[in-house]
Amino acid sequence: MIERLVHGRRHYAWLIVAVTFVTLITTAGFRATPGVLIVPLQHEYGWSRGTISIAVSLGLLMFGLTAPFSAALMDRFGVRRVMLVALVVIAAGASSTSLMTAPWQLDLLWGIVVGSATGAVSVPLAATVATRWFVERRGLATGILTASNASGQMVFLPVLALLATDYGWRWAVYAVSGVALLVVFPIVAFFVRDRPQSVGLQPYGATEEVAVPPRPARPFRTALEGLAIGSRSGQFWLLVVTFFICGLSTNGLVGTHLISAGIDHGMTAVAGASLLALMGVFDIVGTTVSGWLTDRADPRKLLAWYYGLRGLAVIALPYAFGSTAALIAFAVFYGLDWVATVPPTVALTADNFGPQRAGVVFAWVYASHQLGAATAAWMGGATRGWFGSYTFAFVAAGVCCLFASGLSLRIKRPVLVPQMEIEPLTA
Repeated sequence: MIERLVHGRRHYAWLIVAVTFVTLITTAGFRATPGVLIVPLQHEYGWSRGTISIAVSLGLLMFGLTAPFSAALMDRFGVRRVMLVALVVIAAGASSTSLMTAPWQLDLLWGIVVGSATGAVSVPLAATVATRWFVERRGLATGILTASNASGQMVFLPVLALLATDYGWRWAVYAVSGVALLVVFPIVAFFVRDRPQSVGLQPYGATEEVAVPPRPARPFRTALEGLAIGSRSGQFWLLVVTFFICGLSTNGLVGTHLISAGIDHGMTAVAGASLLALMGVFDIVGTTVSGWLTDRADPRKLLAWYYGLRGLAVIALPYAFGSTAALIAFAVFYGLDWVATVPPTVALTADNFGPQRAGVVFAWVYASHQLGAATAAWMGGATRGWFGSYTFAFVAAGVCCLFASGLSLRIKRPVLVPQMEIEPLTA
């Protein structure tokens, strides 16, 4: 069957995109699950939102810090192996959460174990797949794959919220484990291949043979070398700061605390999760279109528009509660912008560091995204405790987005430097 698919009318790269999309949808849903669990855990154990938010923050941080090393592990052991191991770890960590009795166990299981495993199959996986399998339509492929980040919310959060509300939060984590192990694992094992050359193909749109680089003997060293290369460039730090703010304003704040903020204003958990799901629907449109635009327009200007409009929207959010129409409008608008920043950021990373280094260097840029998300996840819960509402957190995040809009225009697009020599790190 694989042979027929490889030599079919449509390039096998598009099937790899489809399978990777399914994987990223599910892992994004797994990562977002704590947003559904905050209030049920507060009610059952009496833990404060600040205490629970520590685990969420830790999970987001590990989600980002794992990415550079998982990208390097993919270079060494292959994409399929890394994906399969990550899915097993997600299932084990999530199911073990049902047995916890203390906050440190939540920190360990959902923060470190599940956070690290979902980080291994996250947006950097999309960058790796797009750069390995595509020469043409790379921006479009990146847009499709990164749209899955919020699509996971669309598919999973309303169902998980319903399970947590009607049957208890443990059924939500059992659902996460079951989908990871019984649905996604077999699909990845059967269809995913590491590179087009492994099935006798060249990347989509390649006009000449593309050489396969040798597998690194020390994958973690490769990850650290990627950081060393990036840190020498001022453009890398501009990408890091802007993507830090991207994570702060999406996964960290809105993704983690929107349901809780809605409950504060009289909404049900299912209604709040449905708002996030609506964002996921429009994120598919927004991020796919962003990928298409990235192939045709200056990615710096796209980023400036995305961050500027996002900033205005999140500043307005506290004043939208109480109006169903205003909240729906916010969900639609914010969904279109949710991760539309990823395709331009991947493109600028490839422009500055070359396609061979794009996966690992972008993984470090993405780590800053999750550091921003972790900061907002904790600060959102903390400021809610200090001030009694989320208004301060939303307005502060909006101001940061306006700052990122200005920084985006300062990023340069130099000549590609794939031939850049790598100085070995001292032992």
